[in-house]
Amino acid sequence: MTTVNAYAAQEAGGKLEPFQYELGALGAHDVDIDVESCGICHSDLSMLNNEWGMTEFPFVPGHEIIGTVRAIGEHVTSLKVGDRVGVGWHAGYCMGCTQCMSGDHNLCATATGVIVGHHGGFADIVRAQAESAIRIPDGLEPNEVGPLLCGGITVFNPLVQHNLSPTSRVGVIGIGGLGHLALKFARAWGCHVTAFTSSESKIAEAKEMGAHDTINSRSTEELEKHAGQFDLIISTVNVKLDWNAYIGTLKPKGKLHVVGATLEPLDIGAFGLIMGQKAVTGSPVGSPTTIATMLEFAARHGIHPTTEHFPMSKVNEAMDHLHEGKARYRIVLDRN
Repeated sequence: MTTVNAYAAQEAGGKLEPFQYELGALGAHDVDIDVESCGICHSDLSMLNNEWGMTEFPFVPGHEIIGTVRAIGEHVTSLKVGDRVGVGWHAGYCMGCTQCMSGDHNLCATATGVIVGHHGGFADIVRAQAESAIRIPDGLEPNEVGPLLCGGITVFNPLVQHNLSPTSRVGVIGIGGLGHLALKFARAWGCHVTAFTSSESKIAEAKEMGAHDTINSRSTEELEKHAGQFDLIISTVNVKLDWNAYIGTLKPKGKLHVVGATLEPLDIGAFGLIMGQKAVTGSPVGSPTTIATMLEFAARHGIHPTTEHFPMSKVNEAMDHLHEGKARYRIVLDRN
């Protein structure tokens, strides 16, 4: 039996405290990973507080995991002991449904979440199915790459999903943990990139991270001035906005793509969509192949998250830092 040393909460909103649990026998298709670092995503905070009503306690957060393979199941051929890998939102897939067989593993209805009924990466060891452990390519700093495994793929996937042309005009709503990565990816993709932000303090940073220009997201006049300009707008925020105003900034056939997990309904008029043949879309993370593609793209273009680091022993301080909205822009917990 392998003993895992982790940090877990015993109740919704509780402090994360040292917690041990035993791993059972290693599955034939599984790998055990020695955790080196783990990013903190806002989803970890939402799950800690049971905002989505599906958290199981004791709860071990962490789904932006970087580490090295310490053991492999007898049928694992894609990885070997010592490989550096990353694990994101999913710890495994059914591998038999239409979605998995079509390469859309991220749409598998019975996929196992790393932190949904499964212990996550705020620990020294994590177990996952080999298919969900993606080898980290050379050229990426191991202690910086973790946030790409969830935050990064969440905003990279729409570029692939919509077969985005490098001549496209892309808008990004919200320049935070997700949005700053969307700026970097869309700029490297070749697009003209606009940041929608309500924070004047972020304007200069947004331009440094890839935005060609910025728009005040709270100004109706500003939005109206940019009517019919964007092929794709990626919304990374989890608050209610004037969605019809943003639909108005799309070109004909343009798309508003939602990745921010707002809990309020999207209030959108039908005619704004119909007359311009526009669409509202969304997506969850990405398939293993798309994650691997994203990592190769990031290595080629020198893209990395803007991060702050805490030792894993100060996990509660790090979570409070995120809760208070102080993260600039992703937080990483380091084990060493």
